[in-house]
Amino acid sequence: MLGRLIKLGLFLLVQGIAVMLVAFVALLVSFEPGWSATTEQASLLQPGDARSGSLLLKEDGATIEAIRLGVDVDITVSGPTLRARVTQIFRNPTKDWVEATYVYPLPTGGAVDTLKMVVGDRVIVGDIKERRQARVIYEQARRAGQKAALTEQERPNIFTNSIANIGPGETVLVQIEYQEPVQQSGNEYSLRLPLVVGPRYNPAPIVQSVDFRQDGSGWGATNSDPVPDRDRISPPVLDPAKNAPVNPTSITVHLKAGFALGEVKSHHHNVKVESPDDTTRIVTLADGAVPADRDFELTWKPAAAKAPSVGLFRERVGDADYLLAFVTPPSAEQATQKPLPREVVFVIDNSGSMGGTSIVQAKASLTYALSRLQPNDRFNVIRFDDTMDMLFPTSVPADAAHVGEATAFVSALQARGGTEMVPAMRAALTDKLGDTNTVRQVVFLTDGAIGNEQQLFEAITAMRGRSRVFMVGIGSAPNTYLMTRASELGRGAFTHIGSVEQVEERMRGLFAKLENPAVTGLSAKFSDAKADVTPGIIPDVYRDEPLVLAARLDKLAGSLEIKGRVGDRPWSVTLPLQNAAEGKGLSKLWAKRKIGDAEVARSLREMTPEDSDKAILALALDHQIVTRLTSLVAVDKTPSRPEGAPLKLSELPINLPAGWDFEKVFGERPHLTPTQLRERHADAGNQPSARRPTPAAPDAIRLPKTATSAELKMIAGLILIVLALILFVFNRRQPLLTDAA
Repeated sequence: MLGRLIKLGLFLLVQGIAVMLVAFVALLVSFEPGWSATTEQASLLQPGDARSGSLLLKEDGATIEAIRLGVDVDITVSGPTLRARVTQIFRNPTKDWVEATYVYPLPTGGAVDTLKMVVGDRVIVGDIKERRQARVIYEQARRAGQKAALTEQERPNIFTNSIANIGPGETVLVQIEYQEPVQQSGNEYSLRLPLVVGPRYNPAPIVQSVDFRQDGSGWGATNSDPVPDRDRISPPVLDPAKNAPVNPTSITVHLKAGFALGEVKSHHHNVKVESPDDTTRIVTLADGAVPADRDFELTWKPAAAKAPSVGLFRERVGDADYLLAFVTPPSAEQATQKPLPREVVFVIDNSGSMGGTSIVQAKASLTYALSRLQPNDRFNVIRFDDTMDMLFPTSVPADAAHVGEATAFVSALQARGGTEMVPAMRAALTDKLGDTNTVRQVVFLTDGAIGNEQQLFEAITAMRGRSRVFMVGIGSAPNTYLMTRASELGRGAFTHIGSVEQVEERMRGLFAKLENPAVTGLSAKFSDAKADVTPGIIPDVYRDEPLVLAARLDKLAGSLEIKGRVGDRPWSVTLPLQNAAEGKGLSKLWAKRKIGDAEVARSLREMTPEDSDKAILALALDHQIVTRLTSLVAVDKTPSRPEGAPLKLSELPINLPAGWDFEKVFGERPHLTPTQLRERHADAGNQPSARRPTPAAPDAIRLPKTATSAELKMIAGLILIVLALILFVFNRRQPLLTDAA
């Protein structure tokens, strides 16, 4: 019996000591000065402190410059397609091991298929994996101290890169590549390289709840968030008035058009153009590296008066042939059908993100559009920010009085508030006249700076009726994904206006589409080959637009016949497939367009979400491209970060798009950190001025939130210490009690 008591006493003594040690550790953790359990969340200083334009970290009372970011873009245009290589350079001058994460844009139609990470003389090549699997692989490598890179798609034009375990003083290169078709409009070909993600307006979630205590029904709270990934598409933004530009970017374009070239022009950057021969140009930035604060746009025209009206290209991959066809139908000027009168509803975005030069461009564009209305047209004007006004209760005749009233209304608009785009689109699509003898058109002018694109697409799908939606992208960095998908669902077209100088030229091209009949009833038929064609349902084509078809064939034989109606006349063209020229990357483009078809079919409810996802995943894995369901991951198998060394997360900031007004977007609150500015814009910064929340302390620095508060830890630690002391005293008294017995 005595032995048992002695053993029990020893056990309790050891237990008491262990409890004391745990309590002591808890107290130490509670006094950790800033990093606590989430040491990977770097606190951001005020934008005014970032004189170099870099992200800064505060550690041990000192300000330390974090990772720099530089970008080099090399593009090769080969006839109808282009191949782009984007190299991102990171240097870590700190003494810490760092994980970098940042958001960046790519073209909506680009098929991303390659990821390489270069560290010293080591080159690590990425693999396409299902998104969740790729994230697991990356996290495992990150925890193991291995260098790893992960490329994920947040939107078709927004991507996130994460790079783990960049050592002190190390430089890491991350390189991605993508394939994209060249754009054509009339006599002009173009490419567009987005360089900055504009801040997005993200509507707040709608929360519904039921009080359990009142009815006992068992119903709980539900949460519906229109932008569930708001944190992943809202990087911190630097105030250009307080910070030098970041992300210096170099661009080189090797232009091999396949025909004799005439004018080659960059609309928003100064460039140097070299001419090795008649069909080739080498385009570089004349000023060297430039800040990534506006999209790069390059256009070129053939030396001949007219661009080629037909293009046919092929590529053999595996056991299949891939075909890309460009056909520009003749204009309908000679058609005998008399144009129907039109009802045009103009919608103009005057939210805060349109501040600066964007609102000037939008107002000039709409004023020009109003001047082009014909006497037999009817029209209306809607303006929106986080509120909405409709100029007339219903569409009115386009006479001088009404046009004058509308022009004055537009002239008085100012940029302010949030971007509640969906109610404005719904109002524009509401067909009050219902006159089937008129052509109904919606012209929507915006920068598209919202995160809830899917809600807009659903509104167009549900309400488009006989309306056709024409999107006009405004500013230096419009949301091209929203523009192209909205115009596709609305059976219209997309026009971009990047500067005031482009207003008349681009709006004149838009009105050529609005005022002339579309080429309708289009179909494609292969005489000998079995073909999987995209788009499956061929849309109408507007004046000067080419019909672009991509197809996967079992054999390259026979011909392709395209039929349609130009105005009231039948039209057809036959293309012998043996005349197709060699093309590059056509299989990737076909797969990318098929994925787009599946996304559209999902929006139109022609496919279930499950069937759509299944088709997208199969195409992405077969053709090795990044989608919302697949990612690229690259891992260096050799651990580089020493075991136990902490890893800090650096979220890299971006520039405000050129021409945007910082205070119009984020409000007139001074000295906010980039993270505070991002959160304010995403959740509350674009509320009406009268409803905006009271500003927080201007000098506050956002520190990471720990899993448990320090106060609770201190109380728990003290309780455990007292308990341990009681157990210790009890253990000391046990032998005495035993002896006494």
